[in-house]
Amino acid sequence: MKIIVSNRSGIPIYEQIKDQVKEAIFSGELTEGEALPSIRHLAKDLQISVITTSRAYSDLEQEGFIVNVQGKGCYVLPQDKEMLRENTLRKIEGALLTAIVAAYAGGIDKKALYTMLDLLWEDYDKYE
Repeated sequence: MKIIVSNRSGIPIYEQIKDQVKEAIFSGELTEGEALPSIRHLAKDLQISVITTSRAYSDLEQEGFIVNVQGKGCYVLPQDKEMLRENTLRKIEGALLTAIVAAYAGGIDKKALYTMLDLLWEDYDKYE
């Protein structure tokens, strides 16, 4: 897993770390029981404060994504299937909203949008 942070994004660095770790868990890049980089190692790699990485990991632990085993490190916890489903639904809603805004701006009606979705759904295996 590669974490990239930006001082210019307007999002606190600890939030950027949290978001990227969560996304890696949701996508399956990080799996149950997998060790995360140590707080010090991640801080050194990203050239940021240990306090910042510690905050990100602490928040992830409080939210139920990881567990900190004293003296051994942080590990990914098993994920609730319902939580994974909710995350997927949230992503789909965002993508559909973006499509609706674009369709509305381009004068595309709902029926045409449904037709496009149906066609894309039917041809999905071609895109994999």
